[in-house]
Amino acid sequence: MENLSIGVDIGGTKVLGGVVDQTGNILTTHREDTPKAGGAELTEVIIGVIQELLAQYPAKSVGISAAGFVSSDRQTMLATPNIAGWNGVNLKVEISREIDLPVVIENDANAAAWGEAVYGAGRGESELMMVTVGTGIGGGLVNNGALYRGAFGVAAEFGHMRVVPNGLLCGCGKLGCFEQYASGSALHRHLLEAIEKDPAGGAALLARGDGTIAGIKGHHITDAAREGDPIAVGAFNTTGDWLGAGIASLCVIVDPACVVIGGGVIDAGDLLMVPTRAAIEKYMPFNGKHPAPKVLVAELGNDAGLVGVADLARR
Repeated sequence: MENLSIGVDIGGTKVLGGVVDQTGNILTTHREDTPKAGGAELTEVIIGVIQELLAQYPAKSVGISAAGFVSSDRQTMLATPNIAGWNGVNLKVEISREIDLPVVIENDANAAAWGEAVYGAGRGESELMMVTVGTGIGGGLVNNGALYRGAFGVAAEFGHMRVVPNGLLCGCGKLGCFEQYASGSALHRHLLEAIEKDPAGGAALLARGDGTIAGIKGHHITDAAREGDPIAVGAFNTTGDWLGAGIASLCVIVDPACVVIGGGVIDAGDLLMVPTRAAIEKYMPFNGKHPAPKVLVAELGNDAGLVGVADLARR
């Protein structure tokens, strides 16, 4: 068990740590709830998770994966929209006070992209773009076999690419961002708009939850679409069309050999992937002349960030 590394994936509800070997296998995990207070309290929870794992395996490095902007030196959380009290915190310094190991901090989508590039759907690809579709949209780039972070460490924030002038207000404070039209949240909104146009047709969908649009969860929409519900199918088609259009534009800039699509919404499988692939082909500039990348479904699921950041930490 040489060169084991610990990866810790931090979300809005959980802090999940795991010991990862050099083949990408997770040997053990430990989970704690994410404290709502965030800040120093969250940092202490992370340290506790690491210490618990170190008591079981002699890991040699630690990687922390979290949503938000991470400085180019991979030490400081520049902005964490979903975690309180972490803006500007040098997390590497805070953790290193208690953990005497090399520590690397990484954006969660970057970590997931690296995990898929090394151990998942993108194995063997030196030019990879990952798009994560969940509540919002995240992204990661592997360029010439290395993770690309940009000058300030915040590259590949695809979700905040402007796609509609004066469009919907995004959580980032700007209008018309990609994730407002092609994310899991957008899927719900597309569904709501269709139900408002056809209340009678939407009644069966609402009945799957508590009778309100707020009660409709992602799995309700997926189940309904698999059973052929036209409104649910239409919501996936609209979301996939937006997603494919955005990816086509990104491909002209990035020119990846493959695009890996991950995140929670990808659990819907072909319901999302079929319209997304069709839209990429439809909207690709210079279609027929511009080589098309492979469009792949992520393989590592929710473990991609944990596995990816553990591997980044050992390098």
